[in-house]
Amino acid sequence: MTAISHAPKAIGSTLKGQHIELPSWAFGNSGTRFKVFAQPGVPRDPYEKLADAAQVHRYTGVAPSVALHIPWDRVDDYADLGRHGAELGVALGTINSNTFQDNDYMLGSVCNPDPAIRRRALDHLLDCVDIMDATGSRDLKLWFADGTNYPGQDDLRARQDRLAEVLAAVYDRLGPDQRIVLEYKLFEPAFYSTDVPDWGTAFAHCLQLGPKAKVVVDTGHHAPGTNIEFIVAFLLRADKLGAFDFNSRFYADDDLMVGSADPFQLFRIMHEVVGGGGLEPDVEVLFMLDQCHNIEPKVPGQIRSVMNVQEATAKALLVDRLALSAAQAAGDVLGANAVLMDAYNTDVRPMLAGIREEMGLDPDPLGAYGRSGYAERIVAERVGRAQAGWGA
Repeated sequence: MTAISHAPKAIGSTLKGQHIELPSWAFGNSGTRFKVFAQPGVPRDPYEKLADAAQVHRYTGVAPSVALHIPWDRVDDYADLGRHGAELGVALGTINSNTFQDNDYMLGSVCNPDPAIRRRALDHLLDCVDIMDATGSRDLKLWFADGTNYPGQDDLRARQDRLAEVLAAVYDRLGPDQRIVLEYKLFEPAFYSTDVPDWGTAFAHCLQLGPKAKVVVDTGHHAPGTNIEFIVAFLLRADKLGAFDFNSRFYADDDLMVGSADPFQLFRIMHEVVGGGGLEPDVEVLFMLDQCHNIEPKVPGQIRSVMNVQEATAKALLVDRLALSAAQAAGDVLGANAVLMDAYNTDVRPMLAGIREEMGLDPDPLGAYGRSGYAERIVAERVGRAQAGWGA
């Protein structure tokens, strides 16, 4: 296996400028529908979540913002929370809405047949935009658990009309530099029909809304065998790729560490991102982790995930695109595939270690975190009060 110890200047510059947003909820307790395994030292409020996220940025250098989830991360003073983050070296990022945990939403939120419940859901989304104004956030990420469990339960077309109406109201409330990024999910918790089940549905709604609405690709939200890189290429071509939620899946929406189940898929996705200009700042694609660390430690799990995205990105940047284009134009199937495989099979870890050293970082982020004593300190200090987790 070829190893690269020094990055070409352009590749090194791109990797140093990479921005991977962290999810606040990744630092809380999480689990499956059967059990949540609590861990010592887990944050008890959004301030402690930011402190943990700052550790990830401290050792990777490319995770400078943290997404908030409302109401899980609601505080009385968002300016104070933002100042706290800035002192730690991280900024407040995407605002994530929650229209799936209240009893009123049993039959849906924005698609519910009851107009009063739809109004409640809309008010929450508008409140999230108010929070964006307070935090300076650019993106409002929308994911809806809405759907039906049984044929005939509700009018499928009417539910799309209700969804479009609410989305339009939120879109009209956005400021000039704010966006909606709309997420889709194949199934769960709705099992017969889901109101935003795939990228095509999300794309259609975003097209109708306008340029400030784009699609989120969650890498765990697809049927087995789905060619996610095709979706990425299509949305980039249409200027409708707004963000990624990076995680890994084996069977369904497992929310495992990105690159852990199929690192080759992550490379293929990043290859299309690079080829489509998705790393260019003016394209404004947000790369965010969306994971639940159920059995592994939270902060190291996020560090490892950031490193996995870095490695996939580095390999994608190493693809010889001139050779690839020549092989494709010549119809050289094996030659074109070999160009991709040569990049994928390159060991980029020495190169990334060198880039970290150039950035003034320890070349071994996980080792440096382990030696810092931070994990032991938060276990000793965070005693009492309720730990953060699902719903908090």
